[in-house]
Amino acid sequence: MGEGGLGAPERRPIAWRDDDFLDPGKLDTEMRRVLDVCHGCRRCFNLCDSFPRLFDLIDDSQSGELDSVASADFKGVVDACTLCDMCFMTKCPYVPPHEFDIDFPHLMLRYRALEFSRGQVGRAKRQLAETDRNGRLGCASAPVANWASRRDNGNTRGLIERVFGVHRDAALPEFASRPLTEAVRTIAVNPEAPAFGRKVALFATCFCNYNDTAIGAAALSVLARNGVETEIVYPGCCAMPHLENGDLGRVAESARAAADALVPWIERGYDVVALVPSCALMMKSEWPLIVTGEAGIARIAGATFDISEYVVDIARDVGLADGLKPLDGDVTLHIACHARAQNMGQKARELLELIPGAGVSVIERCSGHGGAWGVMKDNFEVALKVGKPVAREAARNRAAYVVSECPLAREHIVQGMEAQDSTAPAVRDLRHPIQLLARAYGI
Repeated sequence: MGEGGLGAPERRPIAWRDDDFLDPGKLDTEMRRVLDVCHGCRRCFNLCDSFPRLFDLIDDSQSGELDSVASADFKGVVDACTLCDMCFMTKCPYVPPHEFDIDFPHLMLRYRALEFSRGQVGRAKRQLAETDRNGRLGCASAPVANWASRRDNGNTRGLIERVFGVHRDAALPEFASRPLTEAVRTIAVNPEAPAFGRKVALFATCFCNYNDTAIGAAALSVLARNGVETEIVYPGCCAMPHLENGDLGRVAESARAAADALVPWIERGYDVVALVPSCALMMKSEWPLIVTGEAGIARIAGATFDISEYVVDIARDVGLADGLKPLDGDVTLHIACHARAQNMGQKARELLELIPGAGVSVIERCSGHGGAWGVMKDNFEVALKVGKPVAREAARNRAAYVVSECPLAREHIVQGMEAQDSTAPAVRDLRHPIQLLARAYGI
């Protein structure tokens, strides 16, 4: 394989059960091999904070090379990685099948897996990753939980910062009064729609099940309008929060539980549709790399669509149901990193352009949020800095709607917009492209 080869990026299975995977000496050797290649290339200098941290370590070292950087200092580089996959998917010229075989995000994951195995992941991080338990508790006490998490609640946010390490100024999602799986109502399917006969098992995701249920309701309505029979199936979180902590055993457990729940639907002719791109990425990509050789996991990977991807597929295949009307304002659309990492193109843009006369401005750059990473006390200021170009452009657009397939990224962008331009008009409270399509249908 020569420099600049045209082979598509290939992901290797994560050999987390092998003895060598958690061997500290062999991990350090691999860290030094990969980081030395990164030092010689530096193409990723502007992606996230991991690479500036690495390059500063090397430039400030005694020799100006990696050999004089202490291995203990690698932790700062690892901690800054959000596992967004953008270095692997969009920047690195040395990913497999190149002979250098560089997979920076999965190397950072291996380092975190070693930390987790040693009990070095703090209790607060481990508890925040229990999204289903936290979601159930949050919904059961929604008025109190939402009051406590408000940014202007100085007393409780200070306590949350001390106990959980969540920055007191970071915007946090509210909890719904009832989970989507309990609040859902039957929506009549349109038998006259061109896509009538399609069937979907809608993977609610923890965020749309416990927090913004309006996204799930919009998706159900749009699919029903387009003749798609839809059932909400939610066996539990996709386990990306556990992946971020390096707890690969929990990821494998979640993947197998999902397979038990979803494969029977697939066998009955249902497609699987996820509402948040991080979850779709886990189901399509990370689960098969962690739980290798299991037919159920492979079935899910092959049958899963992102919600925007699925609606665009309907439009291309048979066309959408009639009734779409223009929106009452322009749209700024942020393309989430985990949507980009699915290598499916800008499906959210294609979805919004199905709306007559839609004025869509696209921003394809990291918001800086990175899942739970961006709300933590140690990262929040850096997250705002990384997302500053996105917030600046979104504020400049002055669109009525600012949306992203990642609702957390959207809230982070809006918070950044407020910091950029206090005179910018408030954006309307719709977060996801599917909600705008529902509005265009008059739903």
